Amino acid sequence: MNRNKKLNISIKIGILSAIGVILMLFQIPVVPAFPWLQIDLSDIPALIGGFAFGPLAGVIIEALKNILHILVSGSSTGGIGEIANFLIGASFVWPASYIYNREKTKKNAIIGMIVGTISIIIMGILANIYILLPLFHISFKGKALLTYILVGIIPMNLLKSVLISVITLILYNKLAVAIFKGVKR
Repeated sequence: MNRNKKLNISIKIGILSAIGVILMLFQIPVVPAFPWLQIDLSDIPALIGGFAFGPLAGVIIEALKNILHILVSGSSTGGIGEIANFLIGASFVWPASYIYNREKTKKNAIIGMIVGTISIIIMGILANIYILLPLFHISFKGKALLTYILVGIIPMNLLKSVLISVITLILYNKLAVAIFKGVKR
């Protein structure tokens, strides 16, 4: 890959990361019982970048948007919320863009996003139980943990992945011309 193409892709990854930071500013709590579970649409630029430039680019966008978010807005959670955002976002973006990039068809995009949805739900459960809840010193056990998973984690991540998928499907083809300008496929 020549230097101009690498630079072009790096600039576009930076722009998509910046858009992700802006979208992170608009977080919506979805489960009143667990107000810290919030949806934002900042994974859309990462998924678009993953579709355009491969799964590693999507994960890099996930990382950059979270680092930039801390630098720009600070972190009300001591970085734990950004760790959560990265883990959950990357668990969706990587499989979805990996499957899509094997053969760039609408069918593969949809299959990839379905696999990404399954992945985000599994990662959401595991990350919350073993990493995030302990970091926040929240200890749900037994029925309370099951309720948190069934009423909070699963519905929130399902809703988030469906929103991201639908919006990305609508936007990707419209944006593809601008994304690939200056980048020979």
